[in-house]
Amino acid sequence: MATLQDIRRRIRSVQSTQKITRAMKLVAAAKLRRAQERIIEARPYAFKMAELVGTLARALGEDKHALLVRREGDRKLFVVITADKGLCGAFNSNIIRRSIELLRGSMEGAGALVAVGRKARDFYRRRSWTIRGERIGLLDRLTFGHARDLAGELMRAYVDDEVDEVSLVFNEFRSVAVQRVVVERLLPIEAHAEAPGEGAAVDYLYEPDPTAILAALLPRHVEVQLYRALLESSAGEHGARMTAMEAATKNAQEMIELLTIQYNKARQERITKELLDIVGGAEALRSSAEG
Repeated sequence: MATLQDIRRRIRSVQSTQKITRAMKLVAAAKLRRAQERIIEARPYAFKMAELVGTLARALGEDKHALLVRREGDRKLFVVITADKGLCGAFNSNIIRRSIELLRGSMEGAGALVAVGRKARDFYRRRSWTIRGERIGLLDRLTFGHARDLAGELMRAYVDDEVDEVSLVFNEFRSVAVQRVVVERLLPIEAHAEAPGEGAAVDYLYEPDPTAILAALLPRHVEVQLYRALLESSAGEHGARMTAMEAATKNAQEMIELLTIQYNKARQERITKELLDIVGGAEALRSSAEG
């Protein structure tokens, strides 16, 4: 049975843990506010650019740019975006679980990945799948330049016929408590299908020419979509950590209350026992005196 000193030690330990989880929740909340603003600002631009590029790709055809060309091979490359740290609930495990399903769905030996985040890197280092690249510490100091550099590597691999398809696997930020795992194809760039009942396609006039316009627009589109995915992951990570630390703080408070009750009961039992010993000793003295 635990002694009073053991229970006091456990209470102090849980209180120290509670202070840490409460502080981590406040830090995550402060970071989330900024990350949420950034993703809300970036989404309209990214979605509109995807719509524009898809419309142009449908009108011009795949032969106008190398990033539009579809291939029949199964050499798929997955950009798996996780956090660098834990303590954020199922944020990382959901991504890793989904990426494993995708890699297993590829032909044996054909799937590869780029690990963004220490959690994905550390997990796949101990597995047999090919890691073509890694990015550590990206989400904490995320800028558009980071997305541009990574997008450039992905586009070079696709244009040089090293891979047949590039997809992003990331957590889409829906709310503080909800992040949804999304698999989004980045390359080849997908042309938007013509909606049912849509009229004749608009015949655009291009200046200087379609090839030059696509050469400038398509790489920018890839960079923007990758940047949006990284922003979604950043906001999702902070939201997941804030939720997890809030739950941990509440659990710690409940444990402190239970330990306090246990401590009070043990203390009451100890006092009662001491009183009984005193009463018993007094009765023994009285009996011996009377005898």
